[in-house]
Amino acid sequence: MRLRAADFVDQARIIGSSSLRIMLRHIFPNIVNPLIIMMTLSVGLVILTEAALSYLGAGIPPPDPSWGSMVSDGRGLIDTAWWISLFPGLAIGLVVLSGNFLGDWIRDKLDPRLRQL
Repeated sequence: MRLRAADFVDQARIIGSSSLRIMLRHIFPNIVNPLIIMMTLSVGLVILTEAALSYLGAGIPPPDPSWGSMVSDGRGLIDTAWWISLFPGLAIGLVVLSGNFLGDWIRDKLDPRLRQL
């Protein structure tokens, strides 16, 4: 909404640009960076939500593999076979963390204020 009221959008309207052209040419390039960051963070949130639901038994049905159900399966064996819960838990953490790092890296590469001359 802030970009919609920006001067360059008003100037494009004054010269007769259509709404579609204004959105594609002026507004969309300015929202790509926040959109990419939100998408990468959302992927991590979806993975954590699915793992939590599967851990509680409300996620993916049992014949299909899920990291949350793998962690839940090892819950009773934590004294004797700790690796059953540890490795799926580490996989969840590494995938979510690497997705967040990827989003930060993409943001840094696409942000014109961070580019060096």
